[in-house]
Amino acid sequence: MVAPSRKKSSVQPHHDTHETTSHKNQRNRVKHTERRRTDSVSKEDGMEYNKNVRKLHKTFLTQNEEAVQANQNSGSNSDTDLPIFDPDCDPENPKKLVFSDISSAAFNIKNNLIVTPCVRSLQLSTKFEMDLYFKKEYLQVTGSFKERGACYALSRLNEQYKKAGVIAASAGNHALALSYHGQQMKIPVTVVMPVIAPLMKIQFCRSLGANVILKGETIAVAKEFALKHAKENHLKYINGYDAIDILAGQGTIGLEILNQVPDVDTILVPVGGGGLIAGIAVAVKTLKPDVHIYGIEAETCPSFTGAYEAGHIVSAQAKASLADGLAVPTVGGNSLETAKGMVDKVITVSEESIALSILRLLEVEKAVVEGGGAVGLAAILEGKVPELKGKKVVSILSGGNIDTTVLGRSIERGLAVDGRLVRLEVIVSDRPGGIAELTTTIAHLGASIKDILHERAWISTDVFHVKVKVVVETRGKEHVEEIKTALNKIYGNVELH
Repeated sequence: MVAPSRKKSSVQPHHDTHETTSHKNQRNRVKHTERRRTDSVSKEDGMEYNKNVRKLHKTFLTQNEEAVQANQNSGSNSDTDLPIFDPDCDPENPKKLVFSDISSAAFNIKNNLIVTPCVRSLQLSTKFEMDLYFKKEYLQVTGSFKERGACYALSRLNEQYKKAGVIAASAGNHALALSYHGQQMKIPVTVVMPVIAPLMKIQFCRSLGANVILKGETIAVAKEFALKHAKENHLKYINGYDAIDILAGQGTIGLEILNQVPDVDTILVPVGGGGLIAGIAVAVKTLKPDVHIYGIEAETCPSFTGAYEAGHIVSAQAKASLADGLAVPTVGGNSLETAKGMVDKVITVSEESIALSILRLLEVEKAVVEGGGAVGLAAILEGKVPELKGKKVVSILSGGNIDTTVLGRSIERGLAVDGRLVRLEVIVSDRPGGIAELTTTIAHLGASIKDILHERAWISTDVFHVKVKVVVETRGKEHVEEIKTALNKIYGNVELH
C-alpha cells in the first residue's frame, strides 16, 4: 500500500516565479525521490505507519459492518483476505480484569450456579504429607467450571444480542455451558464445533436447544467460521477463555475457595487458554496476596508456560493429550495480561502422570474427572511440588466431561504407570504343557492373566521354543519384581514392559 502524498501549497515562493515549468517539474521529481529514499531508511517510521493502518482496519471492521456487508452483497471482494477481528479480544490492545468485575459476577450468577464443595482428601493428604483439598467443579450441571463465565457473559448482553443470539467456537465444555444457560435465559445459542468433537457433547448441546454447526477438523477453523458467521448474522461472539466477562465469571471460584478454606497456602489451577487462572489470580491475590497460585498444563502443549516466560503471546504446537481441554496453542491476550505478575509458578506434567491422576481420583475420591481437571494432582504425583509438603493446598478439578472410551484407556494407562498392569515376554518350551506350566507359575505367584499371545515365527531360538507375551494384573511394582525374579529362575531372560 502506498501512503497518500501530501498536498502541495498553492502559494509559491517568490524566487520560483521566474522558473520555467520544465525546471519546476524536474526539481519536484528530485525532491519526491529524495523523500521516498529517506522514508525507506527509517524502520521505525514504517512500523508506526503499519500500526496506524491496523488501527484504521480495526475501526473499519467494528464501525462500518453495514457498509462492508453491502459491499460484499454487491459482488466486491476486496476485503476477503483481511483477517476477521474479535474486538473483545485484541492481543495488541489487551484488556485487564479488575476485582470489581469478579464481585459483580459473583452477585449476578449466585442464583444460577452450584457452589461446589471443596473437600479434604484424607488418603491423599496422608500419602503426600500435605492438607490436600479438591474444589469439585465437575459437579456443575454441565460438568465443568465453564458455566460461571458463560452465565455471566450471557447476563451482560444488551437487548439486541439477547434477541439475536450468541455464537462460540468450542469442542466441548464452553459449548455445553453456553447451551445450558442460553436455554435458561431464553437466548438463542449457536456453537461451532470441529468434526472431531465427541458425539456425546454434540448431542448434549442439541438437546439443550443449541444450533450446532460442525466445521473443520480443528478448533482454529471452527473459530474462524464462527467469527465470520457472527459478523454476517449480527450475533455476539463469546470467546471461551479470553473475554473479560468470562474471566470475571471464572474468578468467582477464587472467592469460594477463600471462603471454604480460609487459610489456604497454594491453589493448583489447570491452564489452557488462561482464563481460569487469570480470574482466580485476581480474586485471590486481591484479598490474600500471600496465597500462591500455580498454573499446571500438559507438556504436550505448553503455550502458557512459553507466553508467561516471554511476557507476550507465544504459539505452541498442540499434540494429542489426555488433557484435551487444555490443548490451546495460543493463550488469550486479555488472560495473559491479567495474569502477569500474579502466577507464582507454571508447571508442565506428562501424559503418564495425567493418566495415573485420573485413576487415583476415580479410586480414592470416587470422582470421574477429565484429563484437564486432573493435572493438579498429576503435578503432585510427579513430584514437581516438593515445597508444598506440610502446606494447605487446593487443587481445582475443573471438569468431568471425559469420553467413556478415553476413560477406559486412561484407566489402563494409569494401571500400567502404577505397575499394576504389566506385559511379560517369556520364551518357554513348545512341548505339550509348556505354556500351561507358565500360566500355573504366574497364578501361584498371585497374579491374574488378562491377555496372552504366543508366536513361533519371529523368535531367534530353536524351533522347539515359543515366545509367550502375557499381560498380567498385579498388586503393584513390588509384586512385579517378585514375579520377574521367580520367572527368571525358571526361564532365564524375562523381558518386562
